[in-house]
Amino acid sequence: MRRAALSLALLATLAGCGLQPLYSGGRSGAAAQALAGVRIEPIAGKEGWLMRNALEDRLAAMGQGEPRYTLKVQLDDRIEGLGVRADDTVTRARRTLRARYQLVDTADGTTLLDETTGWDAGIDVASSEYATVAAEDSALERLTEIVADRVLARVALGAQR
Repeated sequence: MRRAALSLALLATLAGCGLQPLYSGGRSGAAAQALAGVRIEPIAGKEGWLMRNALEDRLAAMGQGEPRYTLKVQLDDRIEGLGVRADDTVTRARRTLRARYQLVDTADGTTLLDETTGWDAGIDVASSEYATVAAEDSALERLTEIVADRVLARVALGAQR
């Protein structure tokens, strides 16, 4: 009986915590409205092309709005060897993709956000150079998707404010 009462009391306190879903309201919600007004500047390199496409795909789902914000992204993509055999050949690598992004208000040029996020992925280095390059490319594609999600979640939160 006490456990049930305690559980109900804890559930009641959760309702008053003020948390709400970021994307509530669908396309008419505050986050979607803010993201619909974001335009992305071109990003240099292959990883930049992948990142811009990932960001634009996500923004397209929010609809088109009047351009209120510009998103500037600079990427840092690195691959470093981790596992090394006795003969100094690398057997495992880590690919790290970091994004420094700035959300700029187009009306007055004010920088609303200036942050960095990133993610990394492990890569098995095979004896075949082709297989290693394919694994590196697959890791980059996955990383751009993850980092794009992280950037837009933070931008939605920042633009909403």
